[in-house]
Amino acid sequence: MPQKVRKAVFPAAGLGTRFLPATKASPKEMLPLVDKPLIQYVVEEAVASGIESVIIVTGRGKASIEDHFDISFELEKLLEERGKQEERKAMRAISEMARVSYVRQQEALGLGHAVLQARDLVGDQPFAVMLSDDIIDSETPALRQLLDVYEKYDAPVVAVFEVEGEAISRFGVIDGEEVEPGVYKIKDMVEKPSFADAPSDLAIIGRYILTPDIFDELDKTTPGAVGEIQITDAMRSLLKKRPFYAVRFQGTRYDAGDKLGFLIATVEFALKHEDLAPEFRDYLQSLRF
Repeated sequence: MPQKVRKAVFPAAGLGTRFLPATKASPKEMLPLVDKPLIQYVVEEAVASGIESVIIVTGRGKASIEDHFDISFELEKLLEERGKQEERKAMRAISEMARVSYVRQQEALGLGHAVLQARDLVGDQPFAVMLSDDIIDSETPALRQLLDVYEKYDAPVVAVFEVEGEAISRFGVIDGEEVEPGVYKIKDMVEKPSFADAPSDLAIIGRYILTPDIFDELDKTTPGAVGEIQITDAMRSLLKKRPFYAVRFQGTRYDAGDKLGFLIATVEFALKHEDLAPEFRDYLQSLRF
């Protein structure tokens, strides 16, 4: 029986350059998707999947993330005085959804380096890694789908989805053998291959279940051409020592770290919002193109 996954690491120290100037002084992870910041959607997914402890890797200028998951006595008192009990309960629920701790990444040296900063807080336990750039709308939480495979095979698991054409060069890509519908045993993985060299059309996105031996591999991983430590390189090294699996998750993935993807997600989530959907749908239908 594999050890239960109780912790999730949320790398949130990136500079958010794709959203400048909006992210010059505000964390990308705090960009609002309708009425909640991006990172809250992903923390809620983690909690719904059974995660108990959230570790957020932050950096300079990210204090608003800590404030968001903290208790705001002044705001709650004001809401209570104004008779807004539902809003007050919603604010308190944010701070109570999980145990949240923080560690700093002093330099933005890549995703692998960010994960490595959480080593002491993770300890000798399997853990999840979740990126708030990837918002996944699914009936069963995407992380839960990965955990089901981890518990069955007792091995690290990554989430993958199908990518068509040249866009595959923006992702880590797996070469795998399908062992059951939507589940692949990984033979190799390549970071950002050209379309011609990609071993498949299955790209890795921001959901991982990793074992603690990944930290030793990250420690030994040589920075790439832009001076960053890539998680894919460390996983590829670990793949030589233990099996890895991939899950083609069921659900819709939105690239909220990209301006167009963020706009698409905003429209889609607004149309699911019961308070906004009727009027917003009418507005969209009134537009002339």
